[in-house]
Amino acid sequence: MPQLGRAALVVSLALVAYALIAGAAAAVTRRRRLAVSARNALIAAFGSTVVASTVLVVALIRHDFAFTYVASHTSRALPTRYAVSAFWGGQEGSLLLWLLVLTGLGAVAVWLNRRSRDLVVWVVPVIAGVATFFAWMLVVVASPFATQRAPFDGAGLNPSLQNPYMVAHPPLLYLGYVGLTIPFAFAMGALLSGQTDERWIVATRRWTLIAWTALGIGQLLGAHWAYQEVGWGGYYAWDPVENAALMPWLAATAYLHSVMIQEKRGMLKIWNVILVSLAFCLSLFGTFLTRSGIVSSIHSFTQSSIGGWFLGFIVVVVVLTIGLIFYRLPLLKTKTRLESLVSREATFLYNNLLLVALCLTILWGVTWPIITEAVSGEARVVGRPYYDFFLRSFGLPLLLLMGIGPLIAWRKASLRGLGKTFAWPAGIAVLTGVVLIVLGAGSSTPGLIAYTFSAFVLGTIGLEFVRGTRARHSLSSEDWPRAFSSLIARNRRRYGGYIVHAAIVLLAIGIAGSSAYQHVTDKKLARGESLNVGPYTLTYRALERSSNANATEVRAVLDIRRGTQLVGTVRSGKNSYTEPAGTVSNEVGIHTNYLTGEDIFVIAETVYGNGTVSFRVLVKPLVNLIWLAGLIFLLGSLITLWPDAREQRRLATRYAELGSGASPAR
Repeated sequence: MPQLGRAALVVSLALVAYALIAGAAAAVTRRRRLAVSARNALIAAFGSTVVASTVLVVALIRHDFAFTYVASHTSRALPTRYAVSAFWGGQEGSLLLWLLVLTGLGAVAVWLNRRSRDLVVWVVPVIAGVATFFAWMLVVVASPFATQRAPFDGAGLNPSLQNPYMVAHPPLLYLGYVGLTIPFAFAMGALLSGQTDERWIVATRRWTLIAWTALGIGQLLGAHWAYQEVGWGGYYAWDPVENAALMPWLAATAYLHSVMIQEKRGMLKIWNVILVSLAFCLSLFGTFLTRSGIVSSIHSFTQSSIGGWFLGFIVVVVVLTIGLIFYRLPLLKTKTRLESLVSREATFLYNNLLLVALCLTILWGVTWPIITEAVSGEARVVGRPYYDFFLRSFGLPLLLLMGIGPLIAWRKASLRGLGKTFAWPAGIAVLTGVVLIVLGAGSSTPGLIAYTFSAFVLGTIGLEFVRGTRARHSLSSEDWPRAFSSLIARNRRRYGGYIVHAAIVLLAIGIAGSSAYQHVTDKKLARGESLNVGPYTLTYRALERSSNANATEVRAVLDIRRGTQLVGTVRSGKNSYTEPAGTVSNEVGIHTNYLTGEDIFVIAETVYGNGTVSFRVLVKPLVNLIWLAGLIFLLGSLITLWPDAREQRRLATRYAELGSGASPAR
């Protein structure tokens, strides 16, 4: 079995290396048969990588400890679902997942766009070049198929990874990271071929949306995992590896907004190439942070020798990309100029500048400890206040722009027209702010501003849906529900985007509520004693002990009362794992009060031998809006991604106008 896995990886390396060399030669010499051969080699590499991946998965399920990787990340007591998730729970396996997703997405992308030969002929060697690096790492530097004399049992999987969210969270992040390779490859292909029009954008719009959606949902699943599993009372800690996933998502968000201006007005060509390149390079940087061990994080792997390889590869990609952009600058310049600072184009540009500014300030915060350690020998860590300050500084204006952008006109808008357009949303925002102050929510200025801006954005989104539905109802005589559904169906990209904006607003409200208005209490309790936190009283009633195949569980049982009414019971404690031996994890208790929309979050920080427990209890208002925002975000993204016959005809016409008879990728 290990020999089969190693052989499959060697075949993958040979195939992607051939696709790189032959594809580059075919692009330069315009030899069609050689180009087809390179494309087929890239597609075949996916097949051989599937074989290698299957070997590793089978070994993990069978607990074949002759594989060093299997022995290091599983044990006999580990449930099968977590044995499978150990595929991406370690360094070598996660690299194999990178290669698997990359060759799979690359194969599908070049096949769907195969008729656009003059562009795809350059795309194949770009994708193959990235795949060659990862295949080389797996064959030469960090093989998942190293063997040893099989021990009786393995070391087990990190307990924090033994969670259902860890079955889905890492693969989604990888789909996002690797998915950004596709638009990057098409952008580089456009530059290399000299075809800098919108064809590469049309061909990759849905690929970018898929990667962006996967990154967004992956981060929210990771946040929910941290909230439930890590046991510190929050969902995002500005951890370097958390930030590493956020940065490419922010850059991709800016890119998705920016391409609309290029499609509509033919502007921002340079900006779009830079943004898609930045998103891809940041995805590589995130992989580097996780795998090099250069930063301390619950998400990162231990110190290893592969960090230098990754850093070298990132430097090569950045240098070549910058050089190619400068080389093609004359082709990227456009004659269309911004006509007014008060227009939809200008709003999108402000939006992008803020997104990139937030992204770069996070990047600086992540790299500052690395820079200071390299210069002075002592790492100086940037704290949470730094990130919170810039999140408020850039995030609140971004929130406001989400409401302004959809209603402002292209090219130029009049101030009188703007006043009339924004009268209702502005009125809703002001009324919301006044009501919140009256209710006593004015103690946190950032929270109050966030709520007011959120009301404004929701007002503009609602106004757009009302106007569109009313117009459909009047023109087609459809009843109101049918007019509403057909409005979305006829312009999925626009109204799906509005739904995504609504999800971001709910996310902002949830973050503001759960951080600015939470209550926290710490207290040591014996059985029968109580503590007060916010409007609740918690009484420690009992201490329960139990065992399962892999852990001993201790749970403190607390009754929760609001006034005199019993609203629920919560259990919080510790798990002591047999494998890895001596590992202890926090197991928090969470009770959701659906009537008030808040969580009572209980951490049993220390359990003493006499049954006394030190508790930390938090009341987190509106935190569940964050998870609801994830569902709405997914819904909006799916609507935007769903095939639209009218849009496909329009894009096909546009594609033909740009000089190709090929249909864009679906």
